[in-house]
Amino acid sequence: MAWDVVLAAAEDADRLADVHEPAAFAAADGGRLRRVAEGAPDAVLMWRPGEGWSTALPASDPRTALIDLYLPVCSATNARPITVGHLGQSLDGFIATHSGDSQWVTGPENVLHMHRLRALCDAVVVGSRTIAADDPQLTTRLVPGPSPVRVVLDPGRRLGSGHRVFTDDSAATIYVCAGDLVGPGETTFGRAEILGVAGNEDGLDVRELMDTLRARGCSRVFVEGGGVTISMFLLGDLLDRLHLAVAPLLIGDGRAAIRLPPAAALGDCHRPSYRVFRMGGDVLFDCDLRTRHLDGGVQTPTVTRVI
Repeated sequence: MAWDVVLAAAEDADRLADVHEPAAFAAADGGRLRRVAEGAPDAVLMWRPGEGWSTALPASDPRTALIDLYLPVCSATNARPITVGHLGQSLDGFIATHSGDSQWVTGPENVLHMHRLRALCDAVVVGSRTIAADDPQLTTRLVPGPSPVRVVLDPGRRLGSGHRVFTDDSAATIYVCAGDLVGPGETTFGRAEILGVAGNEDGLDVRELMDTLRARGCSRVFVEGGGVTISMFLLGDLLDRLHLAVAPLLIGDGRAAIRLPPAAALGDCHRPSYRVFRMGGDVLFDCDLRTRHLDGGVQTPTVTRVI
């Protein structure tokens, strides 16, 4: 299965980072990869030092799109970590209604995609609004693969400890708030570890948080939302990639997706390199925030009919 190949690629990346030569791999039994000669007919992946994974499959192979989507995340190592954000928004740029109703803006295929990103990452980060509105478990219930450490950002310490991420044992949880709101000797919040970082009720020093997560071995971090949290990471230049799923839905007004300080001119705006994937009725933009397009970011002059 294509997903087995993806999981194996993520697991093998750190080991291969120490092998300073290209290598080709085929899918083996038990969800593993087997090294083969470059150009072998059964090769599915190529590893290139300093670059990471790429597909060795033809574009016509039904496994190609799914494998290719996740390879940038799978290629991350301790020496070359990655932080990827995700938002699902309506056509008019909202992630929820004013009341916070967001289940589900995007369709089931994109929900499955989020579970896959969780399985590939060491930590999943969400803001307090997401916990308050959806009470998510933040596990990998829908796909094979390990559940990540759950990291909940609540600068002003407004959440109660009764939410599922603080009461279950499905995965480890870190509750993050402003440092001056952590009492002397306080180490837990419900069943979660409590972590104080610099900040106040309006926001946290997410760079300090990322330094802490990296020091704990989290080389792949998935910022799942919501809009305030994603915007905070974007403003701090802490996201390497952004997965933005656009659903065929008009909300009219509600909770905005991304909000950053406005630019004076379009030429000052960030126009990243991107890839486009179809997920059911949704369109996913996989944006590489470390690479900008030249000449105004025009990727291709053609229009392709997808339906």
